[in-house]
Amino acid sequence: MTASLQTSFWQEQADSLYPRVSHVIPAMEWPAFSEDIAAILALKEKRNAVILAHNYQTPEIFHCVADVTGDSLALARKAQEVEADVIVMAGVAFMAETAKLLNPSKTVLLPSVEAGCSLADSITAADVRLMRARYPGVPVVTYVNTSADVKAESDICCTSGNARQVIESLGVDEVIMIPDEFLAQNVAKETGVKIITWKGHCEVHERFTPEEIRQWRAAWPGLVVLAHPECPPEVVAEADFSGSTAGMSEFVASGKAGRVLLVTECSMSDNLAVEHPEVEFVRPCNLCPHMKHITLSAIRKSLEQMEVEVTVDPSVADRARLSIERMLAV
Repeated sequence: MTASLQTSFWQEQADSLYPRVSHVIPAMEWPAFSEDIAAILALKEKRNAVILAHNYQTPEIFHCVADVTGDSLALARKAQEVEADVIVMAGVAFMAETAKLLNPSKTVLLPSVEAGCSLADSITAADVRLMRARYPGVPVVTYVNTSADVKAESDICCTSGNARQVIESLGVDEVIMIPDEFLAQNVAKETGVKIITWKGHCEVHERFTPEEIRQWRAAWPGLVVLAHPECPPEVVAEADFSGSTAGMSEFVASGKAGRVLLVTECSMSDNLAVEHPEVEFVRPCNLCPHMKHITLSAIRKSLEQMEVEVTVDPSVADRARLSIERMLAV
């Protein structure tokens, strides 16, 4: 096949995807995406690559180029099953590190070095060692939204979807849960285990307030509110349901609500609207500035130039991997 025919083939493949996202991407905007999508589809075949995309990615990434989608737990599990040579993480740095830890022999690419995380940045390995010294013998449960260095100092990881299950699996009366203070406080209300917290927050979820939710309810009769457990406890208390992004997705799919407010990063509403056009989504638009560094053009460039490749310090890799594997075994 000639180069021009190949280009035409991949462009046709890209354009065939538009009907799926036409509900959330206006036709006039599609040309700005389609060329990059076509190039990415071709590059995935050339590099034997797969793209893992978090629920907070925009629809043109989530629905048009991603091979695996989901929350942190789903991506961690799926990363273990990947057979491709190259993994592109359409997410943030800690997710790419997790994929590399679980697939040390594969090339893992993070399309932007600026795709960090305020929560991950809120704690260091030295902080964990100080917590252990202050509370000797108390196991450390670490949210996956952390660096490999922090995971290496921990006993076990968790996600927002399995935090309670992980904590109760330890069979102890007290744990240290880091770094998300609000997640720990929300989980503490669901379990009899005493939880020692750390003052780390997600800059997206900490901005929501109970007053906002009450205003949305007043403006939108019949609104069902789903809140992420990284939100402050007083916000979660105003919601009809609280759960991980996977949990919220399952709730929407259940058909229990026709008008929904997702109290989380707003791209998730767009992605669910593609799959559930029958549901009306009220969108409070709090964007994650870190996730938004991942764009189609950045993914294309990373596959063209095979950068930025993710590495993990060998001195912490084995211990960090063990903390993740312990979580996956629960």
